[in-house]
Amino acid sequence: MQPPAAAAPAATAAAPLGVFPKDSRPLPCLLLTSLLLLLLLHLLSSSPAPTPPPPPHRAPFPPATAAAVSSAGPAPPTLAFLLTGSAGDADRLLRLLLATYHPRNLYLLLLDRAASAADRARLVHLARTGPGRDNVHVVGDPGFANPRGASALAATLHGAALLLRVGNGWDWFVHLDAADYPLVTPDDLLHVLSYLPKDLNFIQHTSYIGWKESRQIRPIVVDPGLYLSSRNDIFYGTQKRDLPNAYKLFTGSSSVMLSRKFIEYCIIGTDNLPRTLLMYYTNMPLPQTKYFQTVVCNSPEFNRTVVNHDLHYSTWESSSKNEPRLLTMADVDNITESGAAFGTRFPKDDPVLDHIDGEILHRLPGEPVTGGWCIGVGDDSPCAVSGNPDVLRPGPAATKLAKFLAQKLSYRSFYSQQCVWD
Repeated sequence: MQPPAAAAPAATAAAPLGVFPKDSRPLPCLLLTSLLLLLLLHLLSSSPAPTPPPPPHRAPFPPATAAAVSSAGPAPPTLAFLLTGSAGDADRLLRLLLATYHPRNLYLLLLDRAASAADRARLVHLARTGPGRDNVHVVGDPGFANPRGASALAATLHGAALLLRVGNGWDWFVHLDAADYPLVTPDDLLHVLSYLPKDLNFIQHTSYIGWKESRQIRPIVVDPGLYLSSRNDIFYGTQKRDLPNAYKLFTGSSSVMLSRKFIEYCIIGTDNLPRTLLMYYTNMPLPQTKYFQTVVCNSPEFNRTVVNHDLHYSTWESSSKNEPRLLTMADVDNITESGAAFGTRFPKDDPVLDHIDGEILHRLPGEPVTGGWCIGVGDDSPCAVSGNPDVLRPGPAATKLAKFLAQKLSYRSFYSQQCVWD
């Protein structure tokens, strides 16, 4: 990115306090996106009902219907997934990989150093067993990733940098934790995203800090995971710091879906803002819930590309301010009707995951979700034979996701909730 012109700093300085300049973007682009999503909703709602899920142990390739999409629609995007976990999460990451797997996408699995070498080796073997798994990679020598400290943010940036290196041409970076799980099939997600501009960034954010100022912003902490080879919890310094006035702080969810262009800006860009904020957040509790939010909203190049939602369904209790509560079978109806692409947080091996596999994803145990690329016939494992990865077969969940995104991208919702300075 080229350095700003000499007149730019003066224009910024002349702006009223609390107002950050935003890159101008023509309204027709947003209107076109909304119209495309409405057209998508119409096509999905007018398509014949999808074929009922096959009985267990037999998943033949379903016949083509009007809901099957190949070259007739926009080209599907490519997603770069970072799936992260810690000790005891190897099986959860493998299940998450199978639930999100599509041959068009790129996958990087990261078990932090708290996991045993045996678990990591087993994950490597199982993750890459099967046809077409050349797009699955596992980080071999990770560091510690304390969810309360900067080491978790460092692990995310490390994963994003590796994905930039091993994969060319992907469109969005998706970070999922071992406690996350998809609520739509890979075909559903790729089909709906194919109608969206690829510069959008899905980041839940707010500039309202409130109680976080005294507990998460002003305290100075040190994360030993950045410099010790053994796991230790963060510890607090005795002093506290003032709020910055060189930029506005934003906070939100650690779950993000970011454009490749924005990831490149954070990792290899020439603008120093991402590195400045990384240094600032290194000694702050829970920086992974603030870093991307603050970078994107303080950047004139990207603060008009933000959708104020992380595409996750979650619920919170007043007693838990740092993490959403665990989702169970009691939440099934709300999960199904939410229209979100993912849910967080799920207990390990909870029956609600089996329900999602059976009723939403139609995924058999130990198998990826059957999609348009699976062409095995009369076989217990239809995805053992790979076909054209550009053929998508969206189901009913795609309609809900398209409706959900159409609401988020409406003119009033999109701009009124975008990097607002409270």
